[in-house]
Amino acid sequence: MSETQLNTLKPAAGAKHAKRRVGRGIGSGLGKTAGRGHKGQKSRAGGFHKVGFEGGQMPLQRRLPKRGFTPLGKHLFAEVRLSDLERLPVEEIDVQVLKQAGVVGQTVRYAKVIKSGELSRKVVLKGVAATAGARAAIEAAGGSLA
Repeated sequence: MSETQLNTLKPAAGAKHAKRRVGRGIGSGLGKTAGRGHKGQKSRAGGFHKVGFEGGQMPLQRRLPKRGFTPLGKHLFAEVRLSDLERLPVEEIDVQVLKQAGVVGQTVRYAKVIKSGELSRKVVLKGVAATAGARAAIEAAGGSLA
């Protein structure tokens, strides 16, 4: 096998193709109007309009009613299942432990345990809230909320 020299390197056949040259005569298929059609703002040099602009007609995003909102603090709160607590290797659980275990996101400040899944071991929650059903399940397993 011959060694490839730097001065003989070239792309594989068919890997490169010539850029489409618009406005270069009838034979190119894009002569005369150069693919812009006839007349109108978009056919002209500098014919620009804003995204969503509909020629003066009220744009769709303004015709539709406003609906809902995104709470600014949405990422601060997280729900934790009883089954998530079951899998954690530690007995004392706070928000920091939940973050390190990857149960909640890093931006979370407040966590609340919900009654989903089973809990068969003792856990002590510190600074973590719980629903009434979850609290009953934790206390039934011998755990507590601090």
